[in-house]
Amino acid sequence: MVANLLLLLTAAIWGLGFVAQALGMDHLAPFMFNGLRFLIGALSLAPLLWFFAKRKKLLIGAPRSLMIASISAGCVLFIAASFQQVGLLYTTAANAGFITGLYIVLVPVFGLILKHQTGINTWLGCAIAVIGLFLLSVKDDMTIGFGDLLQLMGACFWAIHILIIDHFARKHSPILLSQLQFIFCGLLSIMVSLAIETTEIANIGLAWAALAYSGLISVGVGYTLQVVAQKNAHPAHVAIILSLETVFAAIGGIMILGETLDSKALMGCALMLAGMLVSQIPLRYFVKSWGQKPKLN
Repeated sequence: MVANLLLLLTAAIWGLGFVAQALGMDHLAPFMFNGLRFLIGALSLAPLLWFFAKRKKLLIGAPRSLMIASISAGCVLFIAASFQQVGLLYTTAANAGFITGLYIVLVPVFGLILKHQTGINTWLGCAIAVIGLFLLSVKDDMTIGFGDLLQLMGACFWAIHILIIDHFARKHSPILLSQLQFIFCGLLSIMVSLAIETTEIANIGLAWAALAYSGLISVGVGYTLQVVAQKNAHPAHVAIILSLETVFAAIGGIMILGETLDSKALMGCALMLAGMLVSQIPLRYFVKSWGQKPKLN
């Protein structure tokens, strides 16, 4: 029960992170905001790394493998985060949250390339989510909004990123790998920003609240809560609860940013969330539940 509550809090923190990212761009351009928030996030993980290192529970693995893992994960993270952050200039936090959440469905689908087994529930969930995406993002003239398209491209790279982490996390500490990939991603973002964006130092100070939430709370606190909660939670429960991040993104967008969703968009959001949930629950649980006879008192 406590683990599930911690996961729900994590989902809320990450969902509201979309609001902070949108607000941060009132003062900073996308790449500079990403660069700073990921470097702050890397710094926020230092106490957690020190804690595990002190208890000799920090798996480092082969240095060469760790470097390859960090660079590859950091580069894919940079691409995914860039699509997401730039996309927020052209779409709402609610849309960004739900479309990004499609990575939950895309991970097992992309996993087929690596010969991972995928159940029928994944394909059913994917079909439901695609219908929801159509209602949420496709306009009356059958075109998809530019911002939503960027979020969809980002979701593909978020899924690839998770598969990379899944591959290397068996060889290295997930927390150490996360910190190093945040550093690479942050540095790449700042390099791009220096090349194509103009940033005034004063604007960094104006965006401090959004940077603090995105870096310290979303990354530092959110990641720590996830690690702690997953020790005592069922993997299926973890995926389902964390998918509620999309709902909190929509709630934050409506309550804080004043965004609105029409009935078509709301139906699309509902179907996308349903698709995410269905993809995480094997159909045998439904069959088993339906096949049980009611108990007589």
